[in-house]
Amino acid sequence: MVTPMELLRSNLSRVRIPEPTNRIYKQECCLSFDTPKSEGGLFVDMSSFLAFGKDCVGWNYEKTGNPVYLHIKQTEKQVPEDRPLKKPTLLAIGIEGGFDNNEPEYEETYNIVILPDFVSLPFPSVQLPEKVRLAVDGVLMAEGAEKKEQLASWTADKKQVSVYARDLIQIDTGVVVPPSGWKCCKCDKTENLWLNLTDGMIFCGRRNWDGTGGNNHAIEHYKETNHPLAVKLGTIAADLEGADVFSYPEDESVEDPLLAQHLAFFGIDFSSLKKTEMTTAERELDQNTNYDWNRIQESGQESEPLFGPGYTGLVNLGNSCYLASTMQVVFSTSSFCSRYYKSQSLKEAFETAPADPTLDLNMQLTKLGHGLLSGKYSVPAQEKDGSSNSASTKQEGIPPRMFKSVIAASHPEFSTMRQQDALEFFMHFIDQVERANAGSPQLDPSKSFKFGIEERLLCPSGKVSYNKRVDYILPLNIPLHEATNKEQLEAFYKLKSERSLEGKEVSNDEIVRPRVPLEACLEIFSAPEEVHDFHSSALNAKTTAIKTAGLTSFPDYLVLHMRKFVMEEGWVPKKLDVYIDVPDVIDISHMRSKGLQPGEELLPEQVAGSETVESSPSADDNIVSQLVVMGFNNLHCKKAAINTSNAGVEEAMNWLLSHMDDPDIDDPICDSVPLAVDQSQVDTLVSFGFQEDIAIKALKASGGNIEKATDWIFSNPDASAPSDMDATSSGAECSADGGLPDGGGKYKLVGLVSHIGTSTHCGHYVAHVIKDGKWVIFNDDKVGASHNPPKDMGYLYFFERLNS
Repeated sequence: MVTPMELLRSNLSRVRIPEPTNRIYKQECCLSFDTPKSEGGLFVDMSSFLAFGKDCVGWNYEKTGNPVYLHIKQTEKQVPEDRPLKKPTLLAIGIEGGFDNNEPEYEETYNIVILPDFVSLPFPSVQLPEKVRLAVDGVLMAEGAEKKEQLASWTADKKQVSVYARDLIQIDTGVVVPPSGWKCCKCDKTENLWLNLTDGMIFCGRRNWDGTGGNNHAIEHYKETNHPLAVKLGTIAADLEGADVFSYPEDESVEDPLLAQHLAFFGIDFSSLKKTEMTTAERELDQNTNYDWNRIQESGQESEPLFGPGYTGLVNLGNSCYLASTMQVVFSTSSFCSRYYKSQSLKEAFETAPADPTLDLNMQLTKLGHGLLSGKYSVPAQEKDGSSNSASTKQEGIPPRMFKSVIAASHPEFSTMRQQDALEFFMHFIDQVERANAGSPQLDPSKSFKFGIEERLLCPSGKVSYNKRVDYILPLNIPLHEATNKEQLEAFYKLKSERSLEGKEVSNDEIVRPRVPLEACLEIFSAPEEVHDFHSSALNAKTTAIKTAGLTSFPDYLVLHMRKFVMEEGWVPKKLDVYIDVPDVIDISHMRSKGLQPGEELLPEQVAGSETVESSPSADDNIVSQLVVMGFNNLHCKKAAINTSNAGVEEAMNWLLSHMDDPDIDDPICDSVPLAVDQSQVDTLVSFGFQEDIAIKALKASGGNIEKATDWIFSNPDASAPSDMDATSSGAECSADGGLPDGGGKYKLVGLVSHIGTSTHCGHYVAHVIKDGKWVIFNDDKVGASHNPPKDMGYLYFFERLNS
């Protein structure tokens, strides 16, 4: 009879002592959402350092043969109700240094477990082999991979020290700023005031999308003077860390380590000041707690909490509501439910996954699908006061950490803890799913959203051209002139004007918003549109063509994107404060494209040289000349400037030093020289509403200059779809409609994602989905019956095709 200790010693070769570079999972199962708090605890593979729940650890043994595991079990401690709260040092929840949300404390117990018979030995124990003790100590002392990634994401969002702070030039204009009684130098505003740290002038802040806020005098002053830094008056107190400093050239809130010195220059004794104004971040939060917030979240209404299969909430990882709301709707579709839940078990996904299943999208989607749809984790949460007899009305939900890590691996923005655009995430997600299923297209659930779009261009010559592409969402402009409540709007605008003259604002109850029928938005998509500067191959000249668009196929699920975010003059983003009247059933049969009609004549192919040739990237002469003075080769300097998008001398020099030995460094520059496009510049153009591939093309054509790239896009209308603020089209081309799902044009509304806030990159997202014939609200980890779904306030609408 082999003793447990002898069995362990015979398997010592399968035990590894972790290195500092090893990723160690010890807080969540890689295949399910089991944790050390789960009934069966968590098993850490002492060879791969992957963690598995009780139901999954046997599969790992069958696949790898690794028999030795550290079993971690957490049991809740009883703690006093008057436990003092710890002061947070990090803008985070649920991690060390973050906000204390009064989570219960747990006691951990450990055992060494040997599979397949689950033979157990207690830990710690001096009788254990030294290698095992060292290995377990290494696992327990290491920062878990899950927390390490979460902390890194939060730290990345910390305010950076402004590059203008240390060398800021201050001008003595005789200004002495009083401790109170401030007013804008150009208007009568006495709130939301900013002190320019160069000249001491005080101006009001930016005007909000709804007309509130300042009059833009502070930013106008920057444009006139280029004085870079300003601090918000009213946010300055003895603790200068809370002061709101904004850098106009860097376009973000920054840290000024010399703020005390810069304030003293204008006679400001910060130690005697008290905070009277909200910071930019605080104001954003406050603006969100308004009517829209309450309406979309259905605050103040009794909502019956729902539990069971399909009613599982998602824990907010920190501004991850864009992901949660999107995935709740996506996994309510039959295509994703079938692919990653009904047709694929967790074991099947694990068997085909690579050695590290945490990096496999198929595995993590299957894990998420089973987590959301099985009902295993949709149970009432235990009350945090520790009372066992009090029934909770909410659930803990599941944290989609591993899924977020995988889906964000190829996208720098989604890997942060910043708020993101749900539309951009949906497009990125669908693209990644399509790639992951490229080897088995018949299994690809993303094709249920896929449809063809055909654009027809009519030239004054009478000839036509047809262009086809595929897409996954249908972007719709909102024609405010089609509002059905024009009389009420006129009365509201009159009231608002009168209140403004009195120095007052209208209350939330008095606000009237335009109501636009969804049918009007659909008609705008198909309506004829003029395309100026169209190069006609028939006339061999630029002219004005008429463009119309239609769908070549109707997908299983139609996603409508309401373009509520538009650009005003000066590239100022604005959110349309509007209601969309959306019926439960729509019919888009009239939007089907008819293709080339009898009697129509196609425009001839473009003659070589007849159209303006796309300009090749050019190097900034100033950067090149400065590098040449340093002794570098002129050709090499030009290549360095081009490949760094003319970002600056330092960037070009760094590129040059790392590419001196390239075999093609001495090759002449030609149109085929690849231009390294800065992803942040691409993201900027995408936020303006241009497709990503068009943005890349424009940046290459303009040498990486955003302003020139914007001009290039508008000068080449054939290269892009209609431009406003939102990026929507996948940009993929299709020569035929084969393989696309198709059917009738009648659809029923099955879900929507709503947005609260002034920008897609801030605020909050909430999902509403029809389940079992009733509307359900998914607000992160809160799941409940919806009595009044905000169908007129959606950002993304999901429709399912009705089969005749």
